[in-house]
Amino acid sequence: MSQNDNAQLIEQFSEAIWLEDGLGVQTRQAYASDLAGLAEWLAEQPGGPGLRAAKRTDLLAWLSRGLADGIKTSTAARRLSGVRRFYRFLLRERVIAEDPTLRIDSPRLPRRLPDTLTEQDVEALLTEPDPEVALELRDKAMLEILYGCGLRVSELTGLRVDQVNLRQGVVRISGKGDKERLVPLGEEAIDWLLAYMKQARAELLKGKPSDALFPGNRAGSMTRQAFWYRIKCYAGRAGIHKHISPHTLRHAFATHLLNHGADLRVVQMLLGHSDLSTTQIYTHVARQRLQDLHQQHHPRG
Repeated sequence: MSQNDNAQLIEQFSEAIWLEDGLGVQTRQAYASDLAGLAEWLAEQPGGPGLRAAKRTDLLAWLSRGLADGIKTSTAARRLSGVRRFYRFLLRERVIAEDPTLRIDSPRLPRRLPDTLTEQDVEALLTEPDPEVALELRDKAMLEILYGCGLRVSELTGLRVDQVNLRQGVVRISGKGDKERLVPLGEEAIDWLLAYMKQARAELLKGKPSDALFPGNRAGSMTRQAFWYRIKCYAGRAGIHKHISPHTLRHAFATHLLNHGADLRVVQMLLGHSDLSTTQIYTHVARQRLQDLHQQHHPRG
């Protein structure tokens, strides 16, 4: 099987999962990279079977080689997930007659609780930007919305002006798979967003037209990496030494809501999770917090 044939199959698969499932660019790129790696590895094996002719034993050997080389279990699970999707696609398109992934078990993943911040940590982080500086007023509004709405960082940085309705106090989010949801804005988020729109946005745009709510250096949407860097700077200034990322504030949003008695399904809708089991991990975080408080303050803790 030629490299061109492999590349063509991978491209067709990537297009299919975008059209059918609406998978994001990063997921599709990861799957394509994994499949290209598999094709390269297969070509080096005796007989060079290629993607079409790969057998279950070939795929098991490839996965085992990765684990032996030190890849994480989560990476191996992602590789298998993409390969499964790929061979189901080939089977459906009648490129192959049998799915070689049918009897391959997924690697067992340890349950990992998401990193989170205390409410005091969040307060310290949110008060760190200086609202007298246009750039930091923008960041202040972004942090308030990120924590107040529990958005994914890509949802936040990609926000357009027309997605926010301050009169109704909601923001319209286009999430994974292009699924839309309405998320309410809290009073703090509304106040700081108004202040930013009135005082800082025009100054940051410097006369350039843009529909990005939070423009970066060139009037377009800020990159996720740029915002991550800004958060780490504010965390350092606030004396927060925990591992922190934009996703940490999303975790804090969910955990703090549950700690204050919010219904799990409400949190699921606000986060945009299609499956309740994805949201349920936050109950473990909330329960651990309650146990810590009990041990710290209860006379029989």
